[in-house]
Amino acid sequence: MLKASFKKHILQFKIPGGTSRGVMKTKETYFLLLKNEENQGVGECGLLRSLSVDDRPDYEEKLQWVCDNIHLEETELYTALTEFPSIQFGIETAFRSLHAVDPFQLFPSEFSQGNAAIPINGLIWMGDRAFMKNQIDEKLKQGFSCIKMKIGAIDFDTELELLRSIRKEYSASEIELRVDANGAFNPSEALKKLELLSQLEIHSIEQPIKPGQFQEMAHLCERSPLPIALDEELIGVISEEEKSVLLATIKPQYLILKPSLIGGFTGSERWIELAENAQIGWWFTSALESNVGLNAISQFTFTKNSKLPQGLGTGSLFTNNIPSPLEIKHGTLNYNPKINWEFNPETL
Repeated sequence: MLKASFKKHILQFKIPGGTSRGVMKTKETYFLLLKNEENQGVGECGLLRSLSVDDRPDYEEKLQWVCDNIHLEETELYTALTEFPSIQFGIETAFRSLHAVDPFQLFPSEFSQGNAAIPINGLIWMGDRAFMKNQIDEKLKQGFSCIKMKIGAIDFDTELELLRSIRKEYSASEIELRVDANGAFNPSEALKKLELLSQLEIHSIEQPIKPGQFQEMAHLCERSPLPIALDEELIGVISEEEKSVLLATIKPQYLILKPSLIGGFTGSERWIELAENAQIGWWFTSALESNVGLNAISQFTFTKNSKLPQGLGTGSLFTNNIPSPLEIKHGTLNYNPKINWEFNPETL
């Protein structure tokens, strides 16, 4: 007989993470635990407050509903949770974990066997100039060849100067620069800022203006000298028709896929199919999950054979993350099978 429960866990940032939406010091998440006579499985429901479409007062109530109805088929549960994409991700991961020989080998591959690595970007959080410069220097020392800088919270000229300082030392062929505005630009000024950024040979910018402004975003994507990637724009876009209309209207250059925010593996698969049909590029990014969710996303990502650097370097951000075989080496994410998982929900 299959039983289910859930456990809340508060992740503590080593250094507060600054974005244009504010500074994060903690991040809550939930583990969905499955158990039958023979096996145990775990999935992570990676709720991201103020951003997830399922940031609702009845979130834990819905988790309890899942536990009370775990006897239903996985597909039936998934379908019933359309408004809760992070729980959909948790369900998909937990069932895959339950049925796996090793509960953390969800998508066995050369990556999960420790024989291949995933290139990732080094993430630079917002802060004052000195703080951001120190982060940049550290990432370059660690061997990253792709840097992603959060922008939009401090003076734009200061952010430009930081990016220029990298370009003075490293060409675009040596260091790929991505920026993420998290919707911070005003539509009236966005194009001018994109033109200034493009002079620094920036790879792309994520979500320059707030989501939901389809015509303004379409205007930017059509005229921008800098490729635009949609991120928050995908959140809450659930139906097939809505997804198709969004891509046909905006025509972005890239999509940023966060399984916890867009319905797990199934939701990600559909976005990939639509994007590739429209010749739109894509890559995966974590949504600040613990190593449990990050592991699932990373193993899934490897199976998709993307050649672009992925946004999967967030496991080292927390003081109380779940000890795991995930390691960052020379700008790549690796799975070290010699290291054991240390996941015990009773001690969280």
